[in-house]
Amino acid sequence: MMLFLQKEVTMSSLMQSSYLPATTESMAKAQEAKDASESISILYRVLEDPSSSADALRVKELAITNLTNYLTKENRGEDLRNLLTQLRPFFALIPKAKTAKIVRSIIDAVAKIPGTSELQISLCKEMVEWTRAEKRTFLRQRVEARLAALLLENQEYTEALTLLSGLIKEVRRLDDKLLLVDIDLLESKLHFSLRNLPKAKASLTAARTAANAIYVPPSQQGTIDLQSGILHAEEKDYKTAYSYFFEAFEAFSSLEDPKAIFSLKYMLLCKIMVNQADDVAGIISSKAGLKYLGPDVDAMKAVADAYSKRSLKYFETALRDYKSQLEEDPIVHRHLSSLYDTLLEQNLCRLIEPYSRVEIAHVAEMIELPISHVEKKLSQMILDKKFAGTLDQGAGCLIIFEDTKTEEIFPATLETITNVGKVVDSLYMRSAKIMA
Repeated sequence: MMLFLQKEVTMSSLMQSSYLPATTESMAKAQEAKDASESISILYRVLEDPSSSADALRVKELAITNLTNYLTKENRGEDLRNLLTQLRPFFALIPKAKTAKIVRSIIDAVAKIPGTSELQISLCKEMVEWTRAEKRTFLRQRVEARLAALLLENQEYTEALTLLSGLIKEVRRLDDKLLLVDIDLLESKLHFSLRNLPKAKASLTAARTAANAIYVPPSQQGTIDLQSGILHAEEKDYKTAYSYFFEAFEAFSSLEDPKAIFSLKYMLLCKIMVNQADDVAGIISSKAGLKYLGPDVDAMKAVADAYSKRSLKYFETALRDYKSQLEEDPIVHRHLSSLYDTLLEQNLCRLIEPYSRVEIAHVAEMIELPISHVEKKLSQMILDKKFAGTLDQGAGCLIIFEDTKTEEIFPATLETITNVGKVVDSLYMRSAKIMA
């Protein structure tokens, strides 16, 4: 019996001594550890210290920051999620503002780990439930905004829209302008993704109105300008879009934000779309452009070269070689599709101009595209009245009709006859009155 009691006491004392005191010495020990795993283990033990003195809490906050950094470097997303759950009793001991800072820093850390979008969504949902139960409104609203952004990235538009609709009403009631700018911007992006341009513009206007009433950080202002440029480009107003993209590029470039490369890419796209492809090389070789040389800039340069040469072959080569930069960027892809169609139509009109009857296979051979592709495009152009003609599919030929030019004298003659008719009618009415 005595042996059993002694064993129980020993186990209890071991459990009591498993933690490390939350002191600067313990933190120094974690930094001096041989590898990351040992440092992580020490920091976990520091967080287990039951002490709640001011010094201990301050050391624990530092331990959380260091532990988050180590876990992020080790790509241990699930451990970061578990850490957030383990820290809930600790959050009751520190001010709400510090809790919000820690929670958001851990969620940001998970975002840095590649391939964790599903984990981020589930983590945000968990934190929303906890903040709702703990009545931490300030933190909940920000986590919900983050969740909506993640749902948007994951293309779960319906759920994101439902979440944002309720959140906007709540934040407007509280008049939290900074958060309102974020949410209105998110809503604008969401409506744009759903191809609802009027609502996207309305949300962006609301974001601008809220931003004008407060100081907005440069990165946020850059995001507003970027979204403005995207919406103007969608309306084919490429000159205005270019000026907005330029403003966004300057803001992001000064902050060394990765979004700067997207702004530059869209600037180059606007130059190509307004038939100023020759300006692309000058922008790229400028001091600001040289900083961002890479696949994205090379992709736009290849498109500009293809457009300058009016070559569909080079255009398709650029699309194939830079698929991830052009095809997988929805904004660039959307505008390049219309540019490709325009270029294809111009090339086809130029090739068929000398003929009254030509084999489709011959046209396809000259333009270096599949016969089916050329045939489909020619039939579309005939229906759109881009030229007068018909397809003889039995013979595999395109028959082009001559443009029937109407003589200018005919409309003028008809107009003269109409006017004479009106004069005769007027004279008849007057004579009828005199006779009566």
